[in-house]
Amino acid sequence: MVKEEVESGRLPAAKDYKDPAPVTLVDAAELGRWSLYRAVIAEFVATLLFLYITMATVIGASRNAGCNGVGLLGIAWAFGGMIFVLVYCTAGISGGHINPAVTFGLFLARKVSLPRALAYMIAQCLGAICGAGLVKGFQRSFYENYGGGANFVHPGYSLGTGLAAEIIGTFVLVYTVFSATDPKRNARDSHVPVLAPLPIGFAVFMVHLATIPITGTGINPARSFGAQVIYNHDWHQHWIFWVGPFLGAAIAAAYHQYVLRAVPFKALTTSFSRSGNLITV
Repeated sequence: MVKEEVESGRLPAAKDYKDPAPVTLVDAAELGRWSLYRAVIAEFVATLLFLYITMATVIGASRNAGCNGVGLLGIAWAFGGMIFVLVYCTAGISGGHINPAVTFGLFLARKVSLPRALAYMIAQCLGAICGAGLVKGFQRSFYENYGGGANFVHPGYSLGTGLAAEIIGTFVLVYTVFSATDPKRNARDSHVPVLAPLPIGFAVFMVHLATIPITGTGINPARSFGAQVIYNHDWHQHWIFWVGPFLGAAIAAAYHQYVLRAVPFKALTTSFSRSGNLITV
């Protein structure tokens, strides 16, 4: 249907597409560019704002439970809405990661270098600590009374269930990030305007609806770490909110790159075609 409309002239033809080359693992020249440090600052500020708004929403919802509060739905909207806003604002500067799991997944896919990935993760964690610290500074008594927005496996669920919820939830998020930012999709569907931050924010919203009752929804190690550092109680479950998101991100990166995009197969068939065989990409 779309192909017929393109051929008839009712829709513009898709843009030419070429797979971008993998990013160099360590690019020493990158360390001397202002663009890297500007992007790191953007990640710090974005994660700070993300934690401030979302943690304030969580505390307010806990304080006003019932008809007067925003409830689970409002909390999910706060997380998804802030991701939409902040990714939209920072995508052109840093890529709008705002999440070490997203950065890790993109690193595994060779879309960001190792120094940039590490710098982003440090900035995200520091920003999260500062954002949670602002919430505690403005409403200390409520912050302490209502758990500081820290993640934990809720009663009635096992640690295994909590870990699985974090893995699956992060898979949904990182898979959406890869799909929404896929350059081949953007070239093929160039006639269909897609605002990438929208599906990413909506994925965060949907995952929160599903997993808030289980773990409070981490799917972002910086979010969990910042809240936990400032609240500073009961660290024994905190590993779940690092291991789960990183595993989910790794699975999403592998699924998108090796199954959907078939990157190794393309490299193999390209080498065959260059050697004069009949196999082509």
